[in-house]
Amino acid sequence: MTQAAETPEDAPITATEPSATISDSENGGHRNQHGHCGNCGAELRGPHCHACGQPTKGLVRHFSSIVGDFFDSVFDLDSRLLRTMWPLFSRPGFLSREYFDGHRVRFVSPVRLFVFLIILAFFLAQISFDWSDAQVMSDGGMYAKADTVEEVERLRDEALEGIEESREASKDVPGVSGSLAGAEAAIRAGAAQRIRELEGDETEPGEEGKKPDKQPRIGFGKNAWDKETNPIAISWLPDSANAFLNDRAERMQQNIGRIQDDPNLLKDGIFGLLPQVLFVMLPLFAVMLKIAYFFKKRLYMEHLIVALHSHAFLALSIILLLVMSWLRGQVDPEGFIDSVLGWVELLLWLWMPLYLLLMQK
Repeated sequence: MTQAAETPEDAPITATEPSATISDSENGGHRNQHGHCGNCGAELRGPHCHACGQPTKGLVRHFSSIVGDFFDSVFDLDSRLLRTMWPLFSRPGFLSREYFDGHRVRFVSPVRLFVFLIILAFFLAQISFDWSDAQVMSDGGMYAKADTVEEVERLRDEALEGIEESREASKDVPGVSGSLAGAEAAIRAGAAQRIRELEGDETEPGEEGKKPDKQPRIGFGKNAWDKETNPIAISWLPDSANAFLNDRAERMQQNIGRIQDDPNLLKDGIFGLLPQVLFVMLPLFAVMLKIAYFFKKRLYMEHLIVALHSHAFLALSIILLLVMSWLRGQVDPEGFIDSVLGWVELLLWLWMPLYLLLMQK
């Protein structure tokens, strides 16, 4: 009697076939005929050696594959991203609870989610704003760059026209008329002050045709700050500290002048500093949560996870607000779509503090 053929259950289990599928590129660009680890010689059974932990993938392979692995490692951009966004925006604290309960694979990790959304938010914000036409407020206010009386009068009339349009549009809203009246008085007073400055400069002997000095001045005491005639001199500070403060004041005055010439310098400085500030404030925010919920016996890392999800939500909200602002710029400002987008923006602004309040609970 012949022996019965072995059933699939009785067949020996070998790992030679899976290991044989490992390609040259996955093995660091070197052919491995026997499917063994190049480091310790153990038989390979997957993308990593089970004995020493060395990955089968090396750097000697196609560059596109390396770039793909980099973005996958940093951002983990796959179907989980879409599965994560809606609960992040609509369910305060849900992602943090899921993470604490051990359900971590189905959603993007908190660190990757935070980094991805923050980078995207800062990028969109920087390309969305152009401050080149902005009026930088200084001693002359909105008239600081006006060099003639006619230009001051033109700016004043344009501002008053805007005030009048706002008054007509909000005539049925209580309390608005008083605010508009105050704004109108400030506009007229600023224009009158600038006209007096211009006329005074023009009537000084030997100064005909000279443009007024638009160099910004920093107030210190009763008079404007000056490094020679009116420096910062705090009696209880050493001379080196006072010298440092005067150097900072001089640099501040120069920077204000540069910003008046190119307001985008201020934008670049703000967005260049914000990421550093945010990465410093994030762990401090977790410390504040630890102190506020001291008796809850929660670990610091749990509070840090909550902080990461909170800031990721804020970044997502900023992205949505930027998108809403861009869409409003593409439609008729008096149309129905613009009105709907305006209400959506308002709801987003209201949802942000409410979300954070619910998140901490």
